Amino acid sequence: MNRHIGILTAGGDSPGLNAAIRAIGKTAIDTGHMEVVGFRDGFRGLMENRIMRLERSMLTSILTLGGTILGTSRDKPHKMPVGGELMDMSEVICDNYYRHNLDALVCIGGGGTQKNAHRLAQRGLNILTLPKTIDNDVYGTDVTFGFDTAVEIATEAIDRLHSTAHSHHRIIVVEVMGHNAGWLALGAGVASGADVILIPEIPYNHEKVARAIRKRQQRGNNFSIVVVAEGALSIEEMKKRDKLRSKKLKAKQKGHLKEKKRAGEAYNRFSKKRSEHTLRLSQKLEEMTGLESRLTILGHLQRGGTPSATDRILATKLGSACVKYIEEGASNVMIAVRGEETEPVPLDDVVGKRKVVPLDHCWLESARNVGTCLGD
Repeated sequence: MNRHIGILTAGGDSPGLNAAIRAIGKTAIDTGHMEVVGFRDGFRGLMENRIMRLERSMLTSILTLGGTILGTSRDKPHKMPVGGELMDMSEVICDNYYRHNLDALVCIGGGGTQKNAHRLAQRGLNILTLPKTIDNDVYGTDVTFGFDTAVEIATEAIDRLHSTAHSHHRIIVVEVMGHNAGWLALGAGVASGADVILIPEIPYNHEKVARAIRKRQQRGNNFSIVVVAEGALSIEEMKKRDKLRSKKLKAKQKGHLKEKKRAGEAYNRFSKKRSEHTLRLSQKLEEMTGLESRLTILGHLQRGGTPSATDRILATKLGSACVKYIEEGASNVMIAVRGEETEPVPLDDVVGKRKVVPLDHCWLESARNVGTCLGD
């Protein structure tokens, strides 16, 4: 009997999702003699049983498309908005999995998707995942698809900002995505020749950043490009964040529910003010250097458009390998990139972890060697 595979894409959209869907579908249909069904809008579509039959004819022209033909959402199986309330819909999701006689469900997403997929695996479903995110912060894989395209987009945008910074003798502060990891800011910053790169892994000192810009002024360079990951914080802001996090943890350990809720809300408010931190940095640098400063937030621009050749190849490689692992009986694993090969990594080893930029990473060393200020 033919096997049946389900596919869903969850979390933020990312270049290469359609390439991965295509690779899974075509490989499954052509070589695995499998039937493939897609669920619309992530875990919500699986819960609501909204499906898309993935025939070969539907997969022939989606390789170069950005976004995802299946749609996506950030809904979690165990905390899904239903009728104005958050409800655990895991049981309904499991029922729909068995209703379609699925032999495996492939969940394509970032860190949050890996967690949600793992929860379903613990309920007995056969789950495989693919790592995608422009942040490149999924643990257990060398790289995620979507990252290369985002670096290209951010680099091109920063390249374009160089001319206006130079013409008007300004500081241009460019905020790129990366709440918890600085891979995107670091990659685009190095590639575009940014003068300052600030990432979440290295809390920065305002004075050291301003000093680097003033030093450029003394050399006759009356402009500077500052690339900032959205999660980058100054030393003072980092201390405040850690204090709020510690207060939340202590309340949780003591079982003080009201105090935990208040502390959690305070921490969340602080975390959501990411662009405010970047704006404050821009204003402070203007005050400290005497140069006019302008802030540009690239935002969702980094997610869109045609995936790069590298991401198309990577997504195709992972998608086709996923079908091979299904045929071999692999279950409850993420298909990771290890060097030039792929490898199934147990979801137990992936969830609850994040791949951040190591402080001895070669990209950081290269940035320092060419005189880039990292704020420390």
